[in-house]
Amino acid sequence: MIEIDGSEGEGGGQILRTALALAIIRGEALHIRSIRAKRKRPGLLRQHLTAVQAAGAISGAKLTGDRLGSDELRFEPGAVRHGEHRFAVGTAGSATLVLQTVLWPLLVAPGESTVVVEGGTHNPLAPPFEFLDRVLLPVLRRMGAELELELLGAGFYPAGGGAVRLRVVGGRPLHPLVLDQRGAIRRRRAQAIIANLPATIARRELAVVREQLGFEHGELEVVMLTGPGPGNLLLIEGEHDGGTELVSHCGEKGVPAEQVGARAVAEWSRWHDAGVPVGEHLADQLLIPLALAGAGGFTTLAATEHTRTNAALVQRLLGVSIVIDPQGPVRARVSVGG
Repeated sequence: MIEIDGSEGEGGGQILRTALALAIIRGEALHIRSIRAKRKRPGLLRQHLTAVQAAGAISGAKLTGDRLGSDELRFEPGAVRHGEHRFAVGTAGSATLVLQTVLWPLLVAPGESTVVVEGGTHNPLAPPFEFLDRVLLPVLRRMGAELELELLGAGFYPAGGGAVRLRVVGGRPLHPLVLDQRGAIRRRRAQAIIANLPATIARRELAVVREQLGFEHGELEVVMLTGPGPGNLLLIEGEHDGGTELVSHCGEKGVPAEQVGARAVAEWSRWHDAGVPVGEHLADQLLIPLALAGAGGFTTLAATEHTRTNAALVQRLLGVSIVIDPQGPVRARVSVGG
């Protein structure tokens, strides 16, 4: 049985999601304790419980401790079950994080699946739909994966009520990939997404991008979505020779649009000025597919505790070397395998 201490390193939900996915791939039972021990509300919240249940459903797992608030879980998976799957978070918890829990086992095992997850699609502290669709999935396709993602309905925090659908063809070997050079930024775009809110909020956010980053009028766009509740998300995106980077910041009640814009600009500038192809969020998500491919690497921003924690867990469970080599104060080179 794989034994995991959920309080190690960053001590958040990523440890749970990675452990579940890799336990299915290894076909071994998992015992994880101190789940999310370093969070203000430790244990399984609705989003994490849905991820556990989704992992259980696609693998026919036997579960013990799968209840709200539980800080300990036993998970005994069987073989991957491809087909039609539908999961509902039941709150505004992130649908994209639930999706990432089941993505890797479905990608490895031969077969085809369609997975629908209902919940939040545009959340703070979670990758929005657009990040998966425009940043992560294109990289996976370059590695040989066959998958498609669709936004069925927007769900902003705190109302939720959105849905995403993933189609994945599993069993195709993933190829190693190296992403070290960013090259020229060929195309820039800033989108202010709003639902059930005045368009002036979006225009004020985009004005910050225009003033501080010099984006031109044709690079700015207001996107109006429908959803069960109000919501706002600012995206700044750049297509470059090495792929695509996208930073996002959610609007919050009581936070001026100008402050939302300034936060997004600061994150974009930190990535842009470092001259790296891979942002800090993509860095987290590339560790598993590169380890499954057996080799690869990328240059990114200085590694966060989140990345270091995930790297240590992936290395332990998949037995593939992951080395994070700092390159000055703002950059790092991540080498997988080899």
